Amino acid sequence: MKEFELKYGCNPNQKPSKIFMKDGSDLPIEILCGRPGYINFLDAFNSWQLVKELKGALGLPAVTSFKHVSPTSAAVGIPLSDKLKKACFVDDIENLDESPLACAYARARGTDRMCSFGDWVALSDVCDVTTALLIKREVSDGVIAPGYEPEALEILKSKRKGNYNIVKIDPDYVPAPTENKDVFGITFEQGRNNFEINKELLSNIVTANKDMPESAVRDLIIALITLKYTQSNSVCYAVDGQAIGVGAGQQSRIHCTRLAGTKADTWFLRQHDKVLNLPFKDTLGRPDRDNVIDGYINRNEEDVCAEGNWQKYFTVKPEPLTDAEIRAYLDSIDGIALGSDAFFPFSDNIERAKRSGVKYIAEPGGSIRDDAVIECCDKYGMVMSFTGMRLFHH
Repeated sequence: MKEFELKYGCNPNQKPSKIFMKDGSDLPIEILCGRPGYINFLDAFNSWQLVKELKGALGLPAVTSFKHVSPTSAAVGIPLSDKLKKACFVDDIENLDESPLACAYARARGTDRMCSFGDWVALSDVCDVTTALLIKREVSDGVIAPGYEPEALEILKSKRKGNYNIVKIDPDYVPAPTENKDVFGITFEQGRNNFEINKELLSNIVTANKDMPESAVRDLIIALITLKYTQSNSVCYAVDGQAIGVGAGQQSRIHCTRLAGTKADTWFLRQHDKVLNLPFKDTLGRPDRDNVIDGYINRNEEDVCAEGNWQKYFTVKPEPLTDAEIRAYLDSIDGIALGSDAFFPFSDNIERAKRSGVKYIAEPGGSIRDDAVIECCDKYGMVMSFTGMRLFHH
């Protein structure tokens, strides 16, 4: 296939629209089902790069969930605890632990379920049946993978009345070393960001505490690779083989850190016993449960425990999650990794990170206030590496 005509571009008024190879060669993809759109393909190609790089760096199957050209999470194939399975709505899946790819999907899709509503999924490995069954029951726009088991493909083809977007990509495809894009009729050209993120990147530890276990190295690599494909400015919290909070596209670094930290806090609090045992009505669907859980934890637009509200969601009125319970729960958490796509200009980022249990940090360094940031890390016994490499992505 030399080119593929799209229905429209970013918006319905932006026509004509298509994807093609500028050198006239075949596209490195096959569209097995559906008709992906412009933004779908932006998500697909960015997300595929992320999981391919994660798999190459850590040697584990990797999955990411993308929305509007940024990941909501990324994860590698590590089994989930019973509590995490329940929090991710996958505790009913038989033989989940036997599929590392499905475990990676359960983690990635279960991290920020509200933001993953209507997501694009990327799989580093051939899609198996267990992973396909998990994808089938979520609200999703499409998936990209290097291949699909025959039964898995049929499961996915049955999604969205046969219109689910399924893309197969050539895993051996390597793009040209330079890339172009047009803005306002003006062509930009740059070298692709082929910088390799690996363990050696974390060797320049600048804090007094230099004890960085292999688990922290793994999680920092996940955070940094996630950031490499996240719209900047961006900050990512990670633990246990997955990104648990991504703050993307903020103009201020501290806003990135706060946003990502709040998402990480919500991910942890989804595993609080009060949340896991909310008495939902059987008729309440998964997306509605996600909204209610978020409201229960963060007390958003609607007090879901208020009289007249709780009856819509629960069989009995639940006890609210108090401020004291939230703070006590979050204060018990430690060992979280945090990556930043550019340097921290002020120590307020460290103070906010500490409130979400951050112990390990990787950032480029190079601020005139590096000393103040290091001093704040030392105050809390954190371990921080200067990578010397910025990871802006636009």
